[in-house]
Amino acid sequence: MPGMVLFGRRWAIASDDLVFPGLLELSLRVLWWIGILTLYLMYRGKLNCAGGALLSSYLIVLLVLLAVIICTMLAIVCVSMKGTICNPGPRKSMSKLLYIRLTLFLPEMVWACLGASWIADGVQCDRAVVNSVIATVIVSWIIILSTVVTIIIVFDPLGEKMALYSSAAPNHLDSQESSQLLNGLKTAARRVWETRMKFLCCCIRNDDDTRVAFSSTAELFSTYFSDTDLVPSDIAAGLTLLHQQQDSIRNNREPEEGISQSPGSSQEADLDAELENCHHYMQFAAAAYGWPLYIYRNPFTGLCRIGGDCCRSRTTEYDLVGGDQLNCHLGSILQTTGLQYGDFVHISFHDKVYELPFLVALDHRKEAIVVAVRGTMSLQDILTDLSAESETLDLECEVKDCLAHKGISQAARYVYRRLINDGILSQAFSLAPEYRLVIVGHSLGAGAAALLAIMLRKSRPEVRCYAFSPPRWLLSKSLYEYSKNFTVSVVLGKDVIPRISVTTFEDLKKRILRVIAHCNKPKYKILLYGCWYELFGGDPDNSLTELDGGDHRDLTQPLLGEQSLLTHGSPTYSFSSDSPLESPSKYPPLYPPGRIIHLEEEGTSGRFSCYTAQYTAKWSHESEFNKILIGPKMLTDHMPDILMRALDSVVANRAACMSCPAPWGAHVDMV
Repeated sequence: MPGMVLFGRRWAIASDDLVFPGLLELSLRVLWWIGILTLYLMYRGKLNCAGGALLSSYLIVLLVLLAVIICTMLAIVCVSMKGTICNPGPRKSMSKLLYIRLTLFLPEMVWACLGASWIADGVQCDRAVVNSVIATVIVSWIIILSTVVTIIIVFDPLGEKMALYSSAAPNHLDSQESSQLLNGLKTAARRVWETRMKFLCCCIRNDDDTRVAFSSTAELFSTYFSDTDLVPSDIAAGLTLLHQQQDSIRNNREPEEGISQSPGSSQEADLDAELENCHHYMQFAAAAYGWPLYIYRNPFTGLCRIGGDCCRSRTTEYDLVGGDQLNCHLGSILQTTGLQYGDFVHISFHDKVYELPFLVALDHRKEAIVVAVRGTMSLQDILTDLSAESETLDLECEVKDCLAHKGISQAARYVYRRLINDGILSQAFSLAPEYRLVIVGHSLGAGAAALLAIMLRKSRPEVRCYAFSPPRWLLSKSLYEYSKNFTVSVVLGKDVIPRISVTTFEDLKKRILRVIAHCNKPKYKILLYGCWYELFGGDPDNSLTELDGGDHRDLTQPLLGEQSLLTHGSPTYSFSSDSPLESPSKYPPLYPPGRIIHLEEEGTSGRFSCYTAQYTAKWSHESEFNKILIGPKMLTDHMPDILMRALDSVVANRAACMSCPAPWGAHVDMV
């Protein structure tokens, strides 16, 4: 940090990012140089063939050129190792070295072309010499093409504007000029992100909903990614340092938790009952994903189990809607839930932006009509997730300030219209009028299920919702409190989705900036130690950061440009992690749905072991999920198969210990 400025524009690479790629190329060049030198010394007396003099000159010039490139790369690696992330001063000569290195590509390309031309002429020399020259030409072109690909990857479409903003020295501009520059940058960033989204989702039909989703996603990314001068490796280093810092804080706090409250029997009974329900209904949430998740969970036997259903036509017998492989989906659903064909009222795998697949089934064991909404599984679903603005819900209830995530609320409204307007729910209750309504879902489906339960609450007061790994950025505070009456959410470990929101993401960005600003080690050492720590563990107290005593300053307005990031006394910086986070009006604070059961892993499973994770369950308050936790399981804990195994473990362990007294160290917060 900051990104390097070359040729008058910023690039998505910093001057301390060249250690590892530089060492890789340096090693290859040294081996190449030694090989060419050995070849020349061994065969220089045998180059009296036709074209041998030209070949000798080719090898000599190549040796000299490689020596110059090796010296340049050695200098680049040495300079890149200097300084720290936020102290690029010792690396100020890097731009000149890169100009020299890029200039050396011209004679290297010329010499590679000459080598190719010489080979094409079919010179009759010693075969070993000819093969070596062929290898040399191939390696030359591989390196050249790799460099071109790297340049394309680190190219920043906003580089010219970023360089202009940095060179303008925002600290020396008045607030109006600085605001105009930043607004112009965000406008350009919005257009770039919208173009990127359209390119990545080019296979999606471009209708009105899709265009709105593109615009919403571009607005989100441009708002929260255009006001910091971070390159990807800075974020990786920051996340590594945060993980070590969090582990150190947790280890230091554990001995202090000596006083705890023993859970009451009513709370434990309620927890046991809800865990049993969650364990049961998670099967329906997983079934909504269809055959892909089933095959993923059963890679060796899954296809054999549902193969017969894939080849069998039942679309005329059952209400199946949308998509291909409907019979494969039906087979996997039957295998996952254990229900019969006649227990399903409706199955839809129609997938579109703001329109989610869902199924409706009769659960005779629990005497419930279950509506299961599928989670994120397609590009359309991702666009629904990223439509993060808030919108007001039109609900017939006493709750005020009914705000919700725009994309998820529209998806819930689609399912609601299908259930009510198409008569699906009426048909289900005509088959089982005494059953209660239960709505379930995982991830995006959990958010849609929670909102759908709110929408149906007035007409179906008995409705219950089980939301597995729901997104945090879902409900306003008043709706969150209202949903506690009929919604239970389940969160596993460090799962990032129930923790991530616009507000917590902004907090994460500030924490990354703070931890790398106080880091006293070069980036390559941070990344090396971080890889070791993630793979093999270690002592998190051996942190590579040093905080400047009591001078804790947190970024309230991260600025672009080297000077702003290096000036600790800048009034724009306010390093206080306790200061409240502000969200733009478009992204007000939102909360997860209902009461929350948190499944926590006991101890650590280690990096390389066959240890089977054991989990404990407790009621938790939403405030325990208002900060993103960094760790190797922050993504895997969100997977539905991992959550199913965790629920299996918790329910089995609690059933086995039903008669055991509750441990004094347990801590339960009843919400």
